[in-house]
Amino acid sequence: MKAIVVEGGAMRGIFAAGVLDQFIEQNYNPFDFALGVSAGVSNLVGYLAKQSGRSYQVITQLATDKQFYNPARFLKGGNLVDVKWLVTQSNQQYPLDTDTLFNNIPLIATATNIETGRADYYQVNADNLEKVLEATSALPIAYKQTPCLSHGCYTDGGVADSIPVIEAYRRGAREITVILSHPLSYQMPERKSALVFKRLLKQYPKIGDAMVDRARRYNQSLEFIRHPPVDATIRVIAPSQTFAVKRLTMKQVLLEQGYQMGRSKGQQHLATRQGVHGLTRENCHFCV
Repeated sequence: MKAIVVEGGAMRGIFAAGVLDQFIEQNYNPFDFALGVSAGVSNLVGYLAKQSGRSYQVITQLATDKQFYNPARFLKGGNLVDVKWLVTQSNQQYPLDTDTLFNNIPLIATATNIETGRADYYQVNADNLEKVLEATSALPIAYKQTPCLSHGCYTDGGVADSIPVIEAYRRGAREITVILSHPLSYQMPERKSALVFKRLLKQYPKIGDAMVDRARRYNQSLEFIRHPPVDATIRVIAPSQTFAVKRLTMKQVLLEQGYQMGRSKGQQHLATRQGVHGLTRENCHFCV
């Protein structure tokens, strides 16, 4: 089986938006299922609906709006980011072709269960679409709500499983394409702020524990990508070291640069798959 896995990263998702738009425009979808986290799920929704440019518009027009990101509101006790507003406005202003979306390959979204601190995985369907998009992107502390689905209530999927490549393998995928939101050389550092998060999240101790353990699990996923099992091929599409977009970057010029980098890397990947560069290594992490 073949799978595509897309990391989140808030505004860093502009890179994956560019990659996936390139895929759409070249009608490239050799996958059996898709697995995403947070902004990665939003990007995959546009990809599977075959709506090139939708994710770009959502990120550059809506995610930069003060209704979504508002530090002043946060200082007054409100949301730093209003995820539900973003989901609702995205579907109103850039309606999805749901017929195409739900007649495509299965899309599985990652969300972190607030009671267990572990990842739960939901297949996106017409009934749960908006709630799953909210749950997988519900950044702890920055977003006050805890969206609930059939198996519990949730915070951002990236807390428990930022790059669900091991889950893709567990589900039977042996050819996995991973779109990252950091350069492949990135290693998540242990952060003292994780302990601060744990204190702030004392109402949800398992989420606090997951935040403290996040770097270890993130780096474990990277290790799996760099050294996959012998029966798996993992292909990576990652931004260059010059990628300047951060989690909450709002500057349009930087977002545009990140999007164009994604398009370029997407084209390079397709050229590699088509043999344009004469590459023969099937498991070539650093050549795309």
